[in-house]
Amino acid sequence: MNREIRSCLPLLMALLFLLGLCSVGLAEEVGIPWTQLSPEEQKVLQPYADRWDQFSPERQERLKKGAGRWSTMTPAEREDVKKRLKAWKKMTPEERERIRTRYERFRSLPPEQQERLRGTRRWYKNLPPDQKKKLRKRWQSMTPEQREEVRERWRKMTPEERKDFREKRQRHREKRPYSGSKRR
Repeated sequence: MNREIRSCLPLLMALLFLLGLCSVGLAEEVGIPWTQLSPEEQKVLQPYADRWDQFSPERQERLKKGAGRWSTMTPAEREDVKKRLKAWKKMTPEERERIRTRYERFRSLPPEQQERLRGTRRWYKNLPPDQKKKLRKRWQSMTPEQREEVRERWRKMTPEERKDFREKRQRHREKRPYSGSKRR
């Protein structure tokens, strides 16, 4: 009998090892219990309370991080987020997917390119509404081919050429206000 137990011992140990792995996998799938959230996190995440346990652990973690960011925002930032969420809910699935794809493409860029794009966005955001409107109208009046040509010219520029272009553009703007007319 003792010999039989010893011969089964490797099999028994392998089984216990596999059971241990399964339990680790199951433990990872449990997620974050609602009771482990802080009172502030529970307050922010209250709309999800009744279905919290149905969310994947990854989604629970994302929501928890979002609740943490929410608590550090100013009232103005919170209003901005609410507006963007409202606009997001109104979008079609295709529009949402296009935005997700652009975001992933942005996140894959090197940090210096991301910062350059953020700077361009800040510049645009600080333009007076009439200049924004003129720029939008100018871009929208271009054919897809013309837009692609502009993008291609930009892609082919070296970082130094881009910097020179930006500096010249800035000097030009300082000399005269934006007219919105097309260059010939």
